[in-house]
Parts: sequence; C-alpha cells; structure tokens
Amino acid sequence: MRVIDAHSHFFSRTYFETLAAQSPLPGSVAQRLEDLARRAGVEIPTPDVAAHLARWIGEMDRAEVEHLCTFASVGQELPAVVEAAALSGGRLSAFALVDPRVDGIADRVRALLEQGKLRGALVFPALHHYRIDGPEAAGLLRVLAAQRAVVYVHCGLLVVRLRDLLGIPRTQDVRFADPLDLIPAANAHPALTFVIPHFGAGFFREALMAGTQCENVLVDTSSSNSWTSTQAPALTLRDVFARALDVFGAQRVLFGTDSNVFPYGWRRDRLAQQRAVLDELGVGAPEQELIFHENVRRVLRLP
Repeated sequence: MRVIDAHSHFFSRTYFETLAAQSPLPGSVAQRLEDLARRAGVEIPTPDVAAHLARWIGEMDRAEVEHLCTFASVGQELPAVVEAAALSGGRLSAFALVDPRVDGIADRVRALLEQGKLRGALVFPALHHYRIDGPEAAGLLRVLAAQRAVVYVHCGLLVVRLRDLLGIPRTQDVRFADPLDLIPAANAHPALTFVIPHFGAGFFREALMAGTQCENVLVDTSSSNSWTSTQAPALTLRDVFARALDVFGAQRVLFGTDSNVFPYGWRRDRLAQQRAVLDELGVGAPEQELIFHENVRRVLRLP
C-alpha cells in the first residue's frame, strides 16, 4: 500500500537553536542544546539543511513513504523547511507555522504560495491567543482560500516536551482550542481545506461535530494520540477510528505520524499500529488507500 504522511515536523538546527535561545535556563545556546540532547535522548541536527533532508529522505525510502508533509515549527525555521522542500525533488511539501496577528503575514504567505514554495499553513490559536473564526485570522484565511491551500488548525491539548525541558513557560490557552470555532470559518471559506490534527487532541467530540457540519473539515491521525486517556470514559484508538470513519468517512481522514526527531526518525510504529486498527475494524483496501495515500494527494493536488 502506498503511503503519504500528512503530518511531520522537519525540526532543523534552526528550530532547536530558536528554542534554546528562548530558554531561561543558564548557559549558552550551545550548552543548552547539549543538555537538551542528553536529557531528551535526541540528536541535534547539523546546520546543513541538505544533509538533514538526506536523513529524512533516507527514512522515507526505507519505509517506502512516497511523500511527506512537513511543518516549520517556529517562524524562524521557515527558510530551512522551504529550502528542504525545494531540494527534495517533490518528496516534501512545506507548511509554515503562521501567527495571523503579525503585520503583513498574510501577504508573505500569499507570495510563498504563489511561488510554489508552500502548500499551506499551520496555525495554533491556543498558542497565539485568537479565535480561528475571529478577525485576526480573516485575512490569512482569505489568502489561503484564494490559493486553494490547506490549513492545519491545531485544536485541543498541546504539550511540547522539548519546550518543557528547556524551561520555556507554557502560554497556550485551551479556550482558543475548540474545533467548534472552525465551523463559521469553514462555512465562510468552502474552497479552503481545514485539517484538525490528532483527531482534535482531546476535543474529539467537538472535532466530530465540526466534521458533521462542514464538508471541508478533515482530521489527521497523527501522533501517539495519548489524549485518549483524558476522555471519560477512556477511548481506545479503535474507538476513535471507528467514530471518525462514521462521521468523516474514509475520504476525509488523513494518515499522519507526527514524526519529528532523530534517532526516532520516521515513525514506522505508528503506521503499523494504525493499519492494525483499520484491519481489525474491517476497513477494506480501497478505503485504506484513501486514508494512507489518496486523500493527501487530492487535497494537495499533487502530480
């Protein structure tokens, strides 16, 4: 079965250096990075974007992954991710983390989309404290809709372990993380594809409701989905897939892993786990082909 991963993070050297510079911990950026690598068990990439890209391409080839959607996870990382996508020979699609409150950001995103350097945007209303259906996001959504782009809207819980290890304060506010806020925005922009990562990351019921109301709202399956333990009663991943397929249908579910750091690399374990769940549910090969491959190809208009 062919595989396209709809959700990963490139995590270049710039990403790690940006976080280390924000850290209140003592020591230089280099010292903080060394300590982070030791404590988190991760490898800090080389500054050479092409070399870091080669590692990702190698992972994709070994796992027979055709294409990877990958995010710039801080604004400063966007040039590295755009460069990687340009060098990838069509194997990577780049997405920009965007704070729509920043002056001129919609015009910058428009230019990158028109130049073919981006496929869309990733937004974190809970991190930047605005509503996706509010005035702050309106200009960005108009630009994305005009370009028939894709916007990932992170909803629900957000924990970034690397930020925690660096002592960076948590500023996210889950009052801005409700998938129900997507309904007015999605209805206002029917040409724009909205993707809710991680099945809503704890706001699963609300994600289902948004999907019921709006045909242009999709979900991705990425991450460990450990949020299931917060539900009462607790849900299994089998429960989540079954209910998501009932509401969204196989046509609006995108496979993703949330792969991000080495030495873990591309998360084959998440592919195996999700395939096993779908097999257990009796989801047939044509529907699985949609989830693991064709849906992403369709929404991104890949050749």
